[in-house]
Amino acid sequence: MRMPLSWLAEYTDLAPGARGADVAASLVRVGLEEEDLHGGDITGPLVVGRVLSFELEPQKNGKTIRWCTVDVGRNGQMLTEGKHQEIVCGAHNFEVGDLVVCVLPGAVLPGGFAIAARKTYGHVSNGMICAEDEIGLGHDHEGIIVLSRLLGAEKAASVEPGDDAIALLGLGEETVETNVTPDRGYCFSVRGLAREYWHAQGSPEGGYRDPAEIAVPEATTGGYAVELKDESPIEGNDGCDRYVARIVRGIDPTRPSPAWMSKRLTQMGMRPISLAVDVTNYVMLALGQPLHAFDVDRLSGSIVVRRARGGETLKTLDDVERTLHPDDLLITDGGEQPLAIAGVMGGASSEVTDTTTDVLIEAAHFDPTTVARSSRRHRLITEASKRFERGVDPEVTAAAAQLAVDLLVEHGGGTVDPDVTDVDRTTGRTAYLLDVTEPARIVGVDYPRERVVGILRDLGCRVEESGQGADETHVLVTPPSWRPDLVDAPDYAEEVARIDGYNNIPSITPTPSDGRGLTHGQKARRVVADALAGAGLTEVLSYPFVSEELADHLMLPADDDRRHAVRLANPLSEERPLLRTSILASLVDTLRRNVARGHKDVAIYELGLVFRPGASLGTAPIPGVASRPDAETLTRLYAAVPDQPRRAGILATGQAEQAGWWGPGRAADWSDMVAAVQAAAAALAVPVVVGNDAGHAPWHPGRCARITLADGTLVGHAGELHPKVVAALDLPARTVAAEFDVDVLVAASADPVQARSFSSFPPAMTDIALLVASDVAAADVEAALRSGAGESLESVVLFDVYEGERIEAGHRSLAYRLTFRAPDRTLTTDEVNGFRDAAVAAATSATGAIQR
Repeated sequence: MRMPLSWLAEYTDLAPGARGADVAASLVRVGLEEEDLHGGDITGPLVVGRVLSFELEPQKNGKTIRWCTVDVGRNGQMLTEGKHQEIVCGAHNFEVGDLVVCVLPGAVLPGGFAIAARKTYGHVSNGMICAEDEIGLGHDHEGIIVLSRLLGAEKAASVEPGDDAIALLGLGEETVETNVTPDRGYCFSVRGLAREYWHAQGSPEGGYRDPAEIAVPEATTGGYAVELKDESPIEGNDGCDRYVARIVRGIDPTRPSPAWMSKRLTQMGMRPISLAVDVTNYVMLALGQPLHAFDVDRLSGSIVVRRARGGETLKTLDDVERTLHPDDLLITDGGEQPLAIAGVMGGASSEVTDTTTDVLIEAAHFDPTTVARSSRRHRLITEASKRFERGVDPEVTAAAAQLAVDLLVEHGGGTVDPDVTDVDRTTGRTAYLLDVTEPARIVGVDYPRERVVGILRDLGCRVEESGQGADETHVLVTPPSWRPDLVDAPDYAEEVARIDGYNNIPSITPTPSDGRGLTHGQKARRVVADALAGAGLTEVLSYPFVSEELADHLMLPADDDRRHAVRLANPLSEERPLLRTSILASLVDTLRRNVARGHKDVAIYELGLVFRPGASLGTAPIPGVASRPDAETLTRLYAAVPDQPRRAGILATGQAEQAGWWGPGRAADWSDMVAAVQAAAAALAVPVVVGNDAGHAPWHPGRCARITLADGTLVGHAGELHPKVVAALDLPARTVAAEFDVDVLVAASADPVQARSFSSFPPAMTDIALLVASDVAAADVEAALRSGAGESLESVVLFDVYEGERIEAGHRSLAYRLTFRAPDRTLTTDEVNGFRDAAVAAATSATGAIQR
């Protein structure tokens, strides 16, 4: 919303010497956002020019420029020794004889852009023919300014080449532009912004002059017939609860808008069109009440406000034939022919033309929701709809109509009909019992009662300090008609803080309480993430939404709990309506996307929640807000929420080690996945056991490891994906994966780990080779060796597996390196041999192993 300082000064007193930046700063102090400053930053010469001729010159870059000769009057002759200006222009929206705006060498445009004669496209261009955005008049850069279109033919006829365009367009005066938030619709008017500036100056007595306080005649019974027939109100509100109609007859259609009005509209970023249209726009900008002008001679004699009927259409003023929706509120001629979409845009059938002499002025109050929905439905964002959907003052309607009538009579020479139509169904605002200590409690600043009451009255509220519950700490507050956003105590507290000054709220750095640091679970999860990253994996985050077919692609058994997924009521995509039950379910998309984009060597992991509802979930109750839910309600709430364990998933494909001059590379295989899980567990000092698992989907039945705690608690699985799964998911062959339960590792690491004392005595290492049946797991052999070796055993490492010559069929050789170390002495050979023999005996007893 723009506001020229001269217009602002009509409604409120400006601070002595105030400029645009000062006014903008004042508005910022009361919570408005400065958007821009216009005008006041142009230095001439900026003049009116007449296009005498031009030549079209195609360029190599495909653009066609115009080499123009422009009469710029006395200013140009002084600069060019009596010759007309020659200017290069890239626009094509003007013709010979048009009046344009020219900036000549020596001028400075907004932003400090200095103009000088310069060579371009093979010519010396003595200045520039300007577009709106180049001189701060608007944002249009589609073509240059043609004054007959901007000012109207009548006004342009009085303009001569060489006239000062700065004065003509009001560019010497500063205009403040603010960004109006949805809750402050009243600031879409100079009236509202002037009130805010007055507040910023401390609300001095007599410093604000409300332009809506004008004499308005009472409604009569003989006015233009208007009927409100909204048969389908939205959310319990009538689409239109007030409609004022006034008629002015005998307007001279040849009379132009007064120069001051055209100038103000131009400063506000609007184009002057005709007297009747300009008056309605001017009143809208002044008071915030959108108006519409109908040609009385094109109406049948009555207006009916109703909802649209099926199949109805309306050709709006933008020459678009629109199919109307039953929720659209219409202004109709006699209830039949649609004339306008209420609060959005009028129709072409009743628009005011250059021959209109009798005008009906409509000033109405429409439901914000109705207007907003129609505006978005038809993709019509107009100046009227922006105001109506934010809320227009219902009590300014008659004053706006009266102001428009007065302007038409004064400048159009018409006479106003004595009858006044004012169909008023509005209801007054309800008083709110406000505790005057609430602003202090909410904001944290001590606001005395007198200060709170004074601010509310300055805002336009009616404050009653006695009756109906009012006492020493409570007052009855009725908000003004233009503030529909004031409803309860927080709203009034915000207003008190805003008007008193946000800068008066002290900035106090809160003193933190004694920190407890991260929980054990948080620390453990970070350790797991660091360990996986240290293993060469890249962390990713994927959406937890999966398709219904994914369970089949992963070859999950029919009775697998992972097939029971939570279905979203409103999914982002109908193709992915389920929440994942495993991390791999969503991680495969990330791997596939990376491979498709040329990354052949990928190793990624993700830590996240999975959703495991089991066979069914309970129905969640809806608890009240008056008190904390009782134990039974909480139990039912938790029963309706699926279990959400935190798991980690890993996927890898391609090369785990790159080839180079140092030797051949190595492809990622199942052992890398097992090692990654072991690394995560080791980082938490949690021992895990690795065993075979021949039947867990989606892994290959012969290349899947089952990883458990020492007590048998399942941690997860790791290995190579099943070939059919890889094919179904369009993944590279031999893709490997792992998934494990982070919560299990976190729980297992909860007890403190007792660090072993470091021994400075040398280790003693011995190797053994054991012959075992092929179906005996190496993990079982290792566990047996550990149990029999005694406390001096430091580590057991499997370093070789052999099957082949000299090995009995159905058997294999497992070679282990055992390291022993004592904390207080150097072990002897006999001691080491004894430990080794005890370990072998334990392995023989437990697994049938035979030492080779």
